[in-house]
Amino acid sequence: MKNVHNFSAGPAALPRQALEKAQSSLLNYEESQVSIMEMSHRSKTYENVHFQAISRLKSLMKLDEDTHILFFQGGANLQFSMVPMNFLNNQSSYVLTGVWSEKAANEAKRFGTIDVQTHAKENGYSTIPSPDDLSYDDRNSYLHITSNNTIYGTQWKKFPYSKLPLVCDMSSDILSRDIDYNAFDLIYAGAQKNLGPAGVTIVAVKDSFLKNAHSDVAPMLSYQTFSKSQSMYNTPPVFSIYMLNLVLEWIESEGGVSSIEARNEKKASLLYDAIDRSEGFYRGHAEKEARSTMNVTFNLQHDDLEKLFLQEAEEAGLIGLPGHRLVGGIRASIYNAVPLESCEVLAAFMDSFKRKHT
Repeated sequence: MKNVHNFSAGPAALPRQALEKAQSSLLNYEESQVSIMEMSHRSKTYENVHFQAISRLKSLMKLDEDTHILFFQGGANLQFSMVPMNFLNNQSSYVLTGVWSEKAANEAKRFGTIDVQTHAKENGYSTIPSPDDLSYDDRNSYLHITSNNTIYGTQWKKFPYSKLPLVCDMSSDILSRDIDYNAFDLIYAGAQKNLGPAGVTIVAVKDSFLKNAHSDVAPMLSYQTFSKSQSMYNTPPVFSIYMLNLVLEWIESEGGVSSIEARNEKKASLLYDAIDRSEGFYRGHAEKEARSTMNVTFNLQHDDLEKLFLQEAEEAGLIGLPGHRLVGGIRASIYNAVPLESCEVLAAFMDSFKRKHT
């Protein structure tokens, strides 16, 4: 195999350790003589994987006992609808910090009135609003935020804690840093960036919030249904959950979330330092105080130079670097499984490319 450094925004790099373990047991899982994808999801063998993944998530997130871990399909896009469908009463607050928070707010408008906070949008999504600058009615059903913004490369450093239940889309930075996950009433995250392959979406919801869910929601769109059935109301995405469990096992073996966080900060610093010392050759999109440790976004002086950068980067084994189609530029997604070495190689390439083209 060609040795490449994968900066894909998602589906993203997976830990080699998890991939190799899956490969070794793909045809014969734990001497069952069949693949994990071929056995009943009601079997004891699969149930062990299912509940082990739930246990590992609760442990790594240090969640209280009254928090439920649920597995869904449909990615964050389905959660954009499910959250208001289950919890919105009259009005809720949404903080816009990028494209995905906009999509979440737009879906919520189908179910009620939305109080939209646009501070970050007014600045071209280059920053994150201060929690002190937010204003909302304490009678609203909940406050919704997106913790990390993959397209623009910004990230909440300090979360808004209010009287409202706090709902958060953590699809792109869950388990990337050691935060108080119990401060949120509901967290949802597509797995395909930090937790595993595409196909499963994680929800962590407090029991006190879950009890407020509407009872007239269709079963397949009800958090209460999935809580009562332990996410086995229908056939779950068994292989994605199996891979999720292997990735969580890898995080444990690496020393847990705090160790992952320290490495992520070092990875991000390598790339932001390369931007900052380039004297304007590379221009980061995010303001320094809002820079994401997951998605490093920047532009060069003109489109032709960006195309050349991407071409030479790919020739050097650096793949997945084109920015999102809405904004262009360069985006290095450096999720948990991206090795430190890959960021070292990219930073060295950035320095070399600048010297070559100035």
